[in-house]
Amino acid sequence: MSKACVSCKRHRFPQELIAHAVWLYFRFPLSFRLIEEMLLERGIIVSYETIRRWSRKFGTAFARSLRRKPAECGDIWHLDEVRIVIRGQPHWLWRAVDQDGYVLDEILQTRRNTKAAKRLLTRLLARQGARPKRMVTDKLASYGAARRKLKSSIRHLSHKGLNNRAENSHLPLRKQERVMQKFRSPGSCQRFVSIFSAIRNLFVPPASIDNAISRHVHRVRAFAQWNNATALIA
Repeated sequence: MSKACVSCKRHRFPQELIAHAVWLYFRFPLSFRLIEEMLLERGIIVSYETIRRWSRKFGTAFARSLRRKPAECGDIWHLDEVRIVIRGQPHWLWRAVDQDGYVLDEILQTRRNTKAAKRLLTRLLARQGARPKRMVTDKLASYGAARRKLKSSIRHLSHKGLNNRAENSHLPLRKQERVMQKFRSPGSCQRFVSIFSAIRNLFVPPASIDNAISRHVHRVRAFAQWNNATALIA
């Protein structure tokens, strides 16, 4: 694991506090002002604007330091898109998750057509390095057209009722979007969802874990990995 290219030098607060504030913001639907209040309750005086700058500076580096889930040939990819309005202009966040709800990739695009679907599929195949067992989407015809353009032999199931895994993956982001009172720009939206999903992937137990002990073990390991990732800043 390579070191994150950011530094805590010349920051008044220790890196443990900075990492904790960043974790709170991306892990839970909290505003910067609420995090400021939570830290104040512990006797830590820091402004919400400082927390905002921490999230912008360190969030991407922390997310980059987290290990990605290795691809498996038996994975099932669920693909879906959700409408996001930024400064009055509609955009589409294209997202792919696996059978456990783990976010594989997501791209903010201005179109909801074959070209946009093809871009998502191309990135997925390149980044994952393995083909899925099958691909599940809703009834949007662009997915099938994109698969044909790529001449892919991946089995494609197009059925709205089978794609709840992808549709449910939008809900946590929707909660955070309401707290943030919408995104300010396409770039800030793409940056936020990338960090948000990386941290959520780490801490949320996969759907296959169905007992309390296993979920506890999963979260303990997640915190150990998070502490290792955030300790990489100098």
